[in-house]
Amino acid sequence: MHHDTLIVEGLMLLLLHDEHGTIAGAGTLHYTLGGAMLVELALRGAIDAEEGRASLNGPEVRAVGDVPIEDPLLRSAYDAVAQKTQRVQPLLLKIGGGLREPVIDRLVERGLVRREEKRVLGVFRSTRWPAEDSQHEADLLEDVRAVLEDGSEPDSRTAAVIALLSSSGALPTLHPTPKWSSRVATRAKEIEQGSWGASAVNAAVTRTAAAIAASSAAVSVAVIAGVQ
Repeated sequence: MHHDTLIVEGLMLLLLHDEHGTIAGAGTLHYTLGGAMLVELALRGAIDAEEGRASLNGPEVRAVGDVPIEDPLLRSAYDAVAQKTQRVQPLLLKIGGGLREPVIDRLVERGLVRREEKRVLGVFRSTRWPAEDSQHEADLLEDVRAVLEDGSEPDSRTAAVIALLSSSGALPTLHPTPKWSSRVATRAKEIEQGSWGASAVNAAVTRTAAAIAASSAAVSVAVIAGVQ
């Protein structure tokens, strides 16, 4: 995964359906995008999750250190954490609730997607975001495919994307979709639950990120179950 792209941007790029203009996993999008931001902050060593004190609302998350964060979207998420020690679930909504449009706008500004609007039956406005730079999305999909189908060890950012895609139920909607099998399903679930492989540069930081991703996944799954 490109390191000049936020995890939340790569995730949204994969969630956007090029043709239909819909967003996969829309029912849990707030949690998924909020989880992506928290995982990004964890991988940068800017936040920590308190181990051993999990509850139904997930572990407590707190800001740590004095990590420079120049990206304004990421800085806003960090400031929300820094206000006080909070549990994962309320933070996901607080951070993810307003991310949909800003993240899509950034993809448009970066030339990764373009915005197309039209009116259906002359009344209803429909918007879709087809890929503008198809190579970027293809690279992301190949990273995901290699991990799920070939068993490659993911880097921490690709693992985060897979964990969040899996928890949102969006993996089967990717184009092209990974060749689904019991092995692929098991691999995706392992990553969703925090098994991110042994390639981490900083095991403690990656463990925190994995714990946050797994907590985000648990919240999304609970939301999905609650609406069925």
